[in-house]
Amino acid sequence: MPPAVEPAAASSVPNLPTTTIPVALLLSRGVDKLEVMLKLTTAILALGAGVYTYLGVRELLNGSPTTVFFAALIYSVAVSVGIYAFWVFLMQFMPHVVDRTGRVLMFGCMIFGSLMIVAMSSWLNASALAGAAAIRQHLAITVQDYTRDLDAANSNAIAAQGLLPDIQIAASRFAKLADAERAGSLTGTSGSGTVVQLLTQMSGQLDSLGKEVEASGKRVATLFEEGGKHLAKMRELVSDRGPISERSDGFATESLALMGVIANLQQTSVAPAVKRAAASLSSTFIAPSAGGRSVDLAERQTAVVGKVESAIAAQAASLAGAADKILDMPRIEPARFQAMSPAEAVLRYAGDFIPSWAGAISIDLMPAVLVLILCVVHAAIRREGLPVASASSMTAAEMMAALKMAREVEQASRAVHETSEPQREVAEPVNEPGGAATDENVTALSSARHVK
Repeated sequence: MPPAVEPAAASSVPNLPTTTIPVALLLSRGVDKLEVMLKLTTAILALGAGVYTYLGVRELLNGSPTTVFFAALIYSVAVSVGIYAFWVFLMQFMPHVVDRTGRVLMFGCMIFGSLMIVAMSSWLNASALAGAAAIRQHLAITVQDYTRDLDAANSNAIAAQGLLPDIQIAASRFAKLADAERAGSLTGTSGSGTVVQLLTQMSGQLDSLGKEVEASGKRVATLFEEGGKHLAKMRELVSDRGPISERSDGFATESLALMGVIANLQQTSVAPAVKRAAASLSSTFIAPSAGGRSVDLAERQTAVVGKVESAIAAQAASLAGAADKILDMPRIEPARFQAMSPAEAVLRYAGDFIPSWAGAISIDLMPAVLVLILCVVHAAIRREGLPVASASSMTAAEMMAALKMAREVEQASRAVHETSEPQREVAEPVNEPGGAATDENVTALSSARHVK
């Protein structure tokens, strides 16, 4: 009888340390727990993108309020569903594509889909987030342009006022010469003759021109004040808190009135009148004949008239040159105000609203980060290798299924073992010549198996 094998004593087995849970198993559990959270997060982000898309596309549509409402709603729902389906597809398939070609193709699909999302949703989201601010900036920039144009037109208009002192000085000089001639200082004979009349006439013409320039200055000041009022109203519309569309309409009305003021300022300039008056002083000058009672006095009067003619020609040339400089100034052509929709304003001033663009794009492309995280986690799980589940990590159903499978495997293994084991039979006694007889008291081994 073979010696019995002694069971190992429990006291002889040392206490084994508790086995730590493998990293791959922890990652796998985390992915399973966050699956609902990932889909819920993606759905909420898609819903937010759809809401802002609705607000953005509503400003681009025309028609009845009902038509605009349903058209914008259908478009925003289509965008939300498309965004959600796109990212859920990537979350489901991209982490499990391991070959290089497939991974490159999946990344290409993600980039192409992201560009499509930006094209159909993100710029509308930016329009909803920063459209009013972009239009307000457009109005503010337009106010600055109109302010510059008004100042330039006013400068051109009042430039002719710089000629007023020269005109007044020339008129005063001719008037003093006339007074001097009455006393006989020029011709040597006192009285009001030909020279006095000529000098008085020139003084009167220059004095009239000076009054015209002075009156023009008052009209320019009035127009400039009116333009300032329009600019103040436009600035008030820019900083107001009312609906941006109504403010834009009011701004367009004020800008049209301001353009009229600028045009009037340019037409009010007295520089052309000064040039015409200067030209008439020299070109239309007709020297009067001497009216002296004696030949000597007539000769002296003729000499003085010649000098006066030279002085008038010099004064006319000076005034004409100054007027030409004013007229050579570039004419102000104010740009007509162009109303813009929020989407157009956001695109034109995109560089000034980078944070708004970043937020609009992020709400659409945030799931891309989740997709990349899933790819990294599944790669780590494959690298570590998912271990066989232990009893502590199995559910009751999994435990029962495992026990049933273990019994089936044990039964199948026992059946195979019994079938393959060779039958050992004991040979019957053979009477050989000279052989000894079989002991009758010996029982065959094959029969002994059936003895209980």
